[in-house]
Amino acid sequence: MITIVDYGMGNLRSVQKGFEKVHAVARISNAPEEIATAEKLVLPGVGAFRDAIAELKRLNLVEPLLDALAKDCPFLGICLGLQLLFDVSYEDGEHRGLGVIPGEVRRFESAPGFKVPHMGWNTLDVVHPNPLLAGLPESPSVYFVHSYHVVPTDSSVIATETTYGKPFVSMVSRGRLFATQFHPEKSQRVGLKLLENFANLPA
Repeated sequence: MITIVDYGMGNLRSVQKGFEKVHAVARISNAPEEIATAEKLVLPGVGAFRDAIAELKRLNLVEPLLDALAKDCPFLGICLGLQLLFDVSYEDGEHRGLGVIPGEVRRFESAPGFKVPHMGWNTLDVVHPNPLLAGLPESPSVYFVHSYHVVPTDSSVIATETTYGKPFVSMVSRGRLFATQFHPEKSQRVGLKLLENFANLPA
Protein backbone atom coordinates (compact mmCIF):
# COMPACT_ATOMS: atom_id res chain seq x y z
CA MET A 1 0.00 0.00 0.00
CA ILE A 2 1.26 3.45 -0.97
CA THR A 3 0.27 6.29 1.36
CA ILE A 4 0.02 9.81 -0.15
CA VAL A 5 0.48 12.44 2.55
CA ASP A 6 -2.37 14.95 2.68
CA TYR A 7 -1.37 18.27 4.24
CA GLY A 8 -3.68 20.35 2.09
CA MET A 9 -1.08 21.50 -0.44
CA GLY A 10 -0.88 18.95 -3.21
CA ASN A 11 -2.77 17.75 -6.26
CA LEU A 12 -3.38 14.55 -4.37
CA ARG A 13 -5.99 13.01 -6.61
CA SER A 14 -3.78 13.46 -9.69
CA VAL A 15 -0.98 11.57 -7.96
CA GLN A 16 -3.37 8.86 -6.82
CA LYS A 17 -4.78 8.52 -10.35
CA GLY A 18 -1.24 8.20 -11.69
CA PHE A 19 -0.67 5.20 -9.46
CA GLU A 20 -4.04 3.76 -10.41
CA LYS A 21 -3.00 3.90 -14.08
CA VAL A 22 -0.07 1.60 -13.32
CA HIS A 23 -2.30 -0.71 -11.24
CA ALA A 24 -0.91 0.35 -7.85
CA VAL A 25 -3.08 0.89 -4.79
CA ALA A 26 -2.59 4.29 -3.16
CA ARG A 27 -4.54 5.91 -0.32
CA ILE A 28 -4.61 9.56 0.70
CA SER A 29 -4.14 10.18 4.42
CA ASN A 30 -3.30 12.83 6.99
CA ALA A 31 -3.41 10.43 9.93
CA PRO A 32 -0.06 10.47 11.77
CA GLU A 33 -0.30 6.80 12.73
CA GLU A 34 -0.91 5.73 9.11
CA ILE A 35 2.05 7.76 7.89
CA ALA A 36 4.38 6.47 10.61
CA THR A 37 3.55 2.85 9.70
CA ALA A 38 3.21 3.22 5.91
CA GLU A 39 4.75 0.64 3.60
CA LYS A 40 5.60 3.38 1.09
CA LEU A 41 5.17 7.14 1.32
CA VAL A 42 4.59 9.89 -1.23
CA LEU A 43 4.88 13.56 -0.24
CA PRO A 44 3.49 15.74 -3.05
CA GLY A 45 3.14 19.49 -2.87
CA VAL A 46 2.19 22.66 -4.70
CA GLY A 47 2.52 26.14 -3.19
CA ALA A 48 4.72 28.02 -0.74
CA PHE A 49 7.38 26.36 1.40
CA ARG A 50 6.51 28.39 4.52
CA ASP A 51 2.84 27.39 4.41
CA ALA A 52 3.70 23.76 3.70
CA ILE A 53 6.03 23.29 6.66
CA ALA A 54 3.51 25.10 8.89
CA GLU A 55 0.73 22.71 7.83
CA LEU A 56 2.90 19.64 8.37
CA LYS A 57 3.57 20.87 11.92
CA ARG A 58 -0.06 21.81 12.57
CA LEU A 59 -1.24 18.36 11.52
CA ASN A 60 1.48 16.65 13.61
CA LEU A 61 2.96 15.01 10.54
CA VAL A 62 6.62 16.00 10.88
CA GLU A 63 7.60 13.32 13.40
CA PRO A 64 5.75 10.49 11.60
CA LEU A 65 7.47 11.47 8.35
CA LEU A 66 10.89 11.56 9.97
CA ASP A 67 10.24 8.26 11.76
CA ALA A 68 9.24 6.57 8.51
CA LEU A 69 12.32 7.88 6.73
CA ALA A 70 14.55 6.78 9.60
CA LYS A 71 13.15 3.26 9.15
CA ASP A 72 14.11 3.36 5.43
CA CYS A 73 10.51 3.42 4.23
CA PRO A 74 10.46 3.84 0.42
CA PHE A 75 9.71 7.53 -0.08
CA LEU A 76 8.90 9.71 -3.08
CA GLY A 77 8.80 13.49 -2.79
CA ILE A 78 7.25 15.50 -5.63
CA CYS A 79 7.97 19.20 -6.34
CA LEU A 80 7.43 20.98 -3.01
CA GLY A 81 7.74 17.51 -1.46
CA LEU A 82 11.36 17.52 -2.65
CA GLN A 83 12.11 20.99 -1.33
CA LEU A 84 10.68 20.26 2.12
CA LEU A 85 13.35 17.59 2.66
CA PHE A 86 16.10 20.21 2.74
CA ASP A 87 17.50 22.26 5.63
CA VAL A 88 16.30 25.70 4.63
CA SER A 89 14.33 27.56 1.97
CA TYR A 90 14.70 31.24 1.07
CA GLU A 91 11.21 31.58 -0.38
CA ASP A 92 9.61 34.70 1.17
CA GLY A 93 12.17 34.83 3.95
CA GLU A 94 14.17 32.06 5.59
CA HIS A 95 12.31 28.93 6.69
CA ARG A 96 13.60 25.67 8.15
CA GLY A 97 12.71 22.45 6.37
CA LEU A 98 12.70 18.83 7.52
CA GLY A 99 16.51 18.62 7.40
CA VAL A 100 16.56 15.15 5.86
CA ILE A 101 18.94 16.17 3.06
CA PRO A 102 21.59 18.82 3.79
CA GLY A 103 21.29 21.85 1.52
CA GLU A 104 19.18 24.82 0.53
CA VAL A 105 16.23 25.81 -1.62
CA ARG A 106 16.96 28.88 -3.76
CA ARG A 107 15.07 30.97 -6.32
CA PHE A 108 16.13 30.82 -9.94
CA GLU A 109 18.35 33.73 -10.89
CA SER A 110 16.93 36.03 -13.55
CA ALA A 111 18.46 35.46 -16.98
CA PRO A 112 17.60 36.89 -20.41
CA GLY A 113 15.14 34.63 -22.22
CA PHE A 114 14.34 32.48 -19.17
CA LYS A 115 11.13 33.21 -17.32
CA VAL A 116 10.51 32.46 -13.67
CA PRO A 117 8.65 30.28 -12.85
CA HIS A 118 10.18 27.53 -14.96
CA MET A 119 7.05 26.02 -16.45
CA GLY A 120 6.63 23.31 -19.08
CA TRP A 121 8.52 20.37 -20.52
CA ASN A 122 12.26 19.87 -20.14
CA THR A 123 14.70 16.97 -20.24
CA LEU A 124 16.53 15.00 -17.57
CA ASP A 125 20.27 14.34 -17.68
CA VAL A 126 21.12 11.35 -15.50
CA VAL A 127 23.97 11.96 -13.05
CA HIS A 128 23.60 8.91 -10.78
CA PRO A 129 21.19 6.17 -11.94
CA ASN A 130 18.61 4.79 -9.53
CA PRO A 131 15.78 2.23 -9.69
CA LEU A 132 13.09 4.82 -10.46
CA LEU A 133 14.87 5.76 -13.70
CA ALA A 134 14.97 2.17 -14.98
CA GLY A 135 13.34 1.73 -18.38
CA LEU A 136 13.16 5.45 -19.16
CA PRO A 137 14.37 6.68 -22.56
CA GLU A 138 17.60 8.63 -22.87
CA SER A 139 17.11 12.31 -21.92
CA PRO A 140 13.41 11.85 -21.08
CA SER A 141 11.09 14.86 -21.09
CA VAL A 142 9.13 15.69 -17.93
CA TYR A 143 6.86 18.50 -16.75
CA PHE A 144 7.97 21.28 -14.38
CA VAL A 145 6.25 24.14 -12.56
CA HIS A 146 8.55 25.89 -10.05
CA SER A 147 10.38 29.10 -9.17
CA TYR A 148 12.79 27.54 -6.65
CA HIS A 149 15.28 24.70 -6.94
CA VAL A 150 17.31 22.64 -4.48
CA VAL A 151 21.06 22.92 -3.92
CA PRO A 152 22.32 19.83 -2.05
CA THR A 153 25.47 20.05 0.04
CA ASP A 154 26.43 16.51 -0.99
CA SER A 155 26.55 15.99 -4.75
CA SER A 156 26.23 12.21 -4.35
CA VAL A 157 22.46 12.60 -3.84
CA ILE A 158 21.99 14.20 -7.28
CA ALA A 159 20.20 11.71 -9.52
CA THR A 160 19.38 14.00 -12.46
CA GLU A 161 20.00 17.54 -13.59
CA THR A 162 18.02 19.72 -16.00
CA THR A 163 19.23 22.80 -17.81
CA TYR A 164 17.20 25.99 -17.62
CA GLY A 165 19.62 28.77 -18.31
CA LYS A 166 22.11 26.65 -16.38
CA PRO A 167 21.89 23.19 -14.80
CA PHE A 168 19.81 22.64 -11.66
CA VAL A 169 19.04 19.52 -9.64
CA SER A 170 15.82 17.92 -10.87
CA MET A 171 15.89 14.67 -8.88
CA VAL A 172 17.66 13.38 -5.79
CA SER A 173 18.01 9.88 -4.39
CA ARG A 174 19.61 8.35 -1.31
CA GLY A 175 18.95 4.75 -0.43
CA ARG A 176 15.20 4.27 -0.77
CA LEU A 177 14.47 7.99 -0.64
CA PHE A 178 13.67 9.60 -4.00
CA ALA A 179 12.38 13.07 -4.80
CA THR A 180 11.69 14.94 -8.02
CA GLN A 181 11.37 18.63 -8.82
CA PHE A 182 9.20 17.70 -11.79
CA HIS A 183 5.70 16.27 -11.64
CA PRO A 184 5.63 12.56 -12.61
CA GLU A 185 1.81 12.59 -12.51
CA LYS A 186 1.83 15.24 -15.27
CA SER A 187 4.67 13.74 -17.29
CA GLN A 188 2.70 11.20 -19.34
CA ARG A 189 4.47 7.93 -20.19
CA VAL A 190 7.78 8.86 -18.59
CA GLY A 191 6.10 9.92 -15.37
CA LEU A 192 3.89 6.86 -15.23
CA LYS A 193 6.93 4.60 -15.70
CA LEU A 194 8.64 6.34 -12.79
CA LEU A 195 5.55 5.89 -10.60
CA GLU A 196 5.37 2.25 -11.65
CA ASN A 197 9.02 1.75 -10.70
CA PHE A 198 8.34 3.27 -7.29
CA ALA A 199 5.26 1.10 -6.80
CA ASN A 200 7.34 -2.00 -7.63
CA LEU A 201 10.04 -1.29 -5.06
CA PRO A 202 10.11 -3.90 -2.29
CA ALA A 203 8.43 -2.56 0.86
